[in-house]
Amino acid sequence: MNLQFISDSTGETTGVYIPIKEWNELKSKFKGIENVEIDIPEWHKEIVRQRLVDYKKSPEQALDFDATMDDIEKSL
Repeated sequence: MNLQFISDSTGETTGVYIPIKEWNELKSKFKGIENVEIDIPEWHKEIVRQRLVDYKKSPEQALDFDATMDDIEKSL
């Protein structure tokens, strides 16, 4: 896929350009994709913000994903 990223004056990515041919291929592969709208509730965003604050305060408290998954699989 030949994507082009759009950045603002500070260099932060603000958008993505998808060539129309590739967009049409995506629309045929994923019916209704052009109608998908993601609306994340504010309370979800606040939970993520708080978790980031907690992580930055104590990154050593975070669990390694692979190790945690191994532990879960062992207990099944």
